[in-house]
Amino acid sequence: MTQRPDSAPSSTPLSPPTNTPPAHAPVAERREVVTVRHGQRHSDPYAWLRDDNWQQVMRDPSVLRPDILAYLEAENAWTAAVMAPTEALQERLVAEMRGRIKEDDSSVPTPDGPWDYYMRFAEDAEHPLYCRSRRGQPDSEQVLLDSHAASLQHPFFRITGMAHSPDHRRLATATDITGSEYSLIRILDMESGEWLADEIASAQGDVVWSADSATLFYTWLDDNHRPAEVRRHTLGQTGDDARVYAEADSAFYLGVGKTESGRLIVIDAHDHSTAELHIVPADAPDTPPVCFRPRRHDQDYDLSDHGERVYLRTNIACDGTMAEDYRIVATRLDQPDPAHWTEVVPHRPGTLILAMLVFRDWLVWHEREDGMPRIVVRHIATGDEHSIAMDEEVFDLAPRPGYEFATDTLRFVFSSPRTPAETFDYDMATRQRTLRKTQEVPSGHDPADYQTRRLMVPAHDGEQVPVSLLWHRDTPLDGTAPVLLYGYGSYGITIPMAFTTNRFSLVNRGFIYAHAHIRGGKDRGYRWYRDGKMASKMNTFRDFISAAEGLIDNGLARRGRIAIHGGSAGGLLVGAVINMAPDLFMACIADVPFVDVMNTMCDPSLPLTPPEWKEWGNPIESQEHYRHILEYSPYDNVRSQAYPHVLATGGLSDPRVTYWEPAKWVAKLRALRTDDRMTLLKINLEAGHGGSAGRFDKLGEVALAYAFLLKVFGIGD
Repeated sequence: MTQRPDSAPSSTPLSPPTNTPPAHAPVAERREVVTVRHGQRHSDPYAWLRDDNWQQVMRDPSVLRPDILAYLEAENAWTAAVMAPTEALQERLVAEMRGRIKEDDSSVPTPDGPWDYYMRFAEDAEHPLYCRSRRGQPDSEQVLLDSHAASLQHPFFRITGMAHSPDHRRLATATDITGSEYSLIRILDMESGEWLADEIASAQGDVVWSADSATLFYTWLDDNHRPAEVRRHTLGQTGDDARVYAEADSAFYLGVGKTESGRLIVIDAHDHSTAELHIVPADAPDTPPVCFRPRRHDQDYDLSDHGERVYLRTNIACDGTMAEDYRIVATRLDQPDPAHWTEVVPHRPGTLILAMLVFRDWLVWHEREDGMPRIVVRHIATGDEHSIAMDEEVFDLAPRPGYEFATDTLRFVFSSPRTPAETFDYDMATRQRTLRKTQEVPSGHDPADYQTRRLMVPAHDGEQVPVSLLWHRDTPLDGTAPVLLYGYGSYGITIPMAFTTNRFSLVNRGFIYAHAHIRGGKDRGYRWYRDGKMASKMNTFRDFISAAEGLIDNGLARRGRIAIHGGSAGGLLVGAVINMAPDLFMACIADVPFVDVMNTMCDPSLPLTPPEWKEWGNPIESQEHYRHILEYSPYDNVRSQAYPHVLATGGLSDPRVTYWEPAKWVAKLRALRTDDRMTLLKINLEAGHGGSAGRFDKLGEVALAYAFLLKVFGIGD
């Protein structure tokens, strides 16, 4: 039950006069909206910041209600005014971060039949050129798409999907021009360089060709930005495309892909723990899809084919129970029942199988044990297997899928927090690796100047939480150095500790960078995820607090001298912990933060709400879920107390975390906090969840965040 005022107060434009800095922080108008849930009364004075027209705003940000736009512009103006003394510092930060980017960079070419496909950047270009050359003939380059030139026509531009046809004649591209993640699919004739008349709107970005090179499968998004259907488009076709599959359950995500052999098109319907795959032969695209194994709660699987057999990576045990860290089995496509499965890689609790790749002669899987990644290679005919090892305490290692099935070459990428990314081609037969590329840092980088370490810190319940560290070798480890602690901890996602050039702008100024591998991710196996979701979600936040306390106990930090950073669901993390333990932290950066959890999970019209009920709970139907969410929801738990400095960001066309979540949160923080520390909001009015799309444009956003931290800690240049 919702009660609204008879008439909302008229809105006064809050935008400052042009070129005149605001004299004080914006004060959001209170327009009380009262909601009763499970017998409890909730007041939301800032609900008016949610435009009822949000679906149209996603597609066309210019239709945003004027009073909301005025408020967001006022917040941006205030942030600019507060950070104005750091403008020169921000410019220096952008310059040094840009100096670490190789401007004329290019990817390692990926072979496919007679062609090598790759992308490269021209100097000063925000977006890449997509190219190909005759195999082994780099001088025969053909530029297929200049995405930088295309981007100049739009305030926002991102390529969200791309696939060349099996006959190498056509290139399907999916493009987002608002940040809303509604993509437009167009098709390029690569021989003539002309665009076909075919255009497909409201697509998700996944594009898959059938074997005839004339049929394209894609996922269609409905008006609520949900992947509702997989459709089939035939080149030259006019009128509506054929609906191949429609998903009836709004709690399920939908996508379409192809197996490594290219023989099967796979329609993937899934939530966070349950999967159902539908198969279409790539050489018979008009064939109705066949369900491989109907969905059963918490049963997950993915599939690749190999001759008469298929391999499954699955959490279904041989007796139909759970193998929660996954195993790999083989069966026939027409024998989906576990009774017919042959075990290939058994379930090993604590060793999570992340993904698999199937080649003509090889089975490869990517696994993680105790947070550390490993690649394992098995010869299918003989069963001989070996693993690819790396020698660093903290690192990232991941295979990179290619286009070819009949090959002995596996490509993988290695990096560590201090070691630039290295791309290898690995001969699975001879076990020889060839270094194809080392990430260049033009302004200079010596890994020996930096140190890494992994701590295991005790959590509140006795669990051991891994914390990865990076610091400059000259940084004192006596607690005097400022610390930036990062975390995510949701959806089972593990954020790798890979090489990231931007963070050296802090590390070189004396920061210790720490990454807490908290529950809610799968850093220590599926159990680590299970113990950080639904009713156990509080473990995520307590783990993060334990990580901060562990840094203090190890003499690396001091209470109140730690900054924290998280984005999206990581923004939920930092928003929750500053309510729970505000005195631990000096500052908080929350990028596109999911902070209005209760209201969002009670709004089934929003794009991600029904699918997310399996992650957070459904507070509409369940009083227990309602109680758990209310315990930590950052917006609902803001109260009168001192808080760290806060910088929050958002994107106007963001379909994942809507702009009003950080806007409402900042308004409530500013109204209730009892100290005079900064509360800043920056909303990108021309972008969505990922912020600016250009590789250099992004640096301005990073520079603002870093300047905020340096200002807070009183660190000069």
